[in-house]
Amino acid sequence: MKRRWLAAIFSCWFWAGAAHAAEAPLKFLLAYGAIGGNAVPLWIAKEQGIFRKYNLEPQLIYIIAGRAMQSMLAGDIQFGLLGATHVTNAVTAGGDMTMLLGMEEKLSYFLNVRPGIKSPEDLKGKKVGIGTPSGSLALATYVGLDHLGLVPRRDRITLLNTGSTPERMSALFAGGIDAAFFNPEVEQVVVQQGYPALFDLGKANVPFQSSGLVTSRKYMRANPQVVENLAKAVIEGVALVQNPANKKIVVDSIARNLRIDRADRLERAYQTIAESFPRKPCPSLPGIASVLKLMAQHGLNPKAIELRPENIADTSLCKKLDETGFFERIHP
Repeated sequence: MKRRWLAAIFSCWFWAGAAHAAEAPLKFLLAYGAIGGNAVPLWIAKEQGIFRKYNLEPQLIYIIAGRAMQSMLAGDIQFGLLGATHVTNAVTAGGDMTMLLGMEEKLSYFLNVRPGIKSPEDLKGKKVGIGTPSGSLALATYVGLDHLGLVPRRDRITLLNTGSTPERMSALFAGGIDAAFFNPEVEQVVVQQGYPALFDLGKANVPFQSSGLVTSRKYMRANPQVVENLAKAVIEGVALVQNPANKKIVVDSIARNLRIDRADRLERAYQTIAESFPRKPCPSLPGIASVLKLMAQHGLNPKAIELRPENIADTSLCKKLDETGFFERIHP
């Protein structure tokens, strides 16, 4: 009798385990709003099987950030790697989006200009590409021009919506614009095409929460384990990028996804990207506070000043992972 009872329990355990093992990975869309180094942990997590480890199978798709947020608000996409500017615009419009992880904590852009522009004074009366009207790059442009002592309206600087990074590069190379800000791993490519960097905004050390993992509070409440597993996978992707032992894996991914082929460009891109993420990639509340202030100050969203960082980010998951020692376990 006892043997039959044990056999029955073992059979239940076996089939339960087999059913769990056979459970198909959860498939969903994960949009990243810019082509650059901030997406490397996502590519790494996909290529190295980290998402699969958590029984997830996201389809990574590039959609320029503003459109990606619109798709998230419509419920077509559940997760995005987007900037705090877009979350702010969604929240002030009545959306319930929130940022769970923060990938970059300051404005790290270079202002590249066409040959012949030697000083900020030379930018007066010129055209500057800003990507999309309310994105991180647009705000970086206002902040950068401000640091250079320039005011677009006063100095007759025309700000043009030039779309994504490739489109902005094409506009600069074709003469459609005279200058634009680019992230560090792209800036070197632009310089080597003959368009020098006039200003390094990164040296200004402006606190700024740029890209982060975003979802809706509603989805977070309904699917806490999915959200936690995805956050863990992304954090592990960051840790892999930061570990020097994985340099070849990371360099190969950068070369493949950012289409950088020259060894010197790859080395610089690797160093820049590996150093760009915080050890604990949680939302920076001071960085979000800076975003809110700057958006209101430069007229990108006057309602932003009415919000607090806690309206934009939910740090509860990061606190949980920190308290359980997750961050320490994944770092060598």
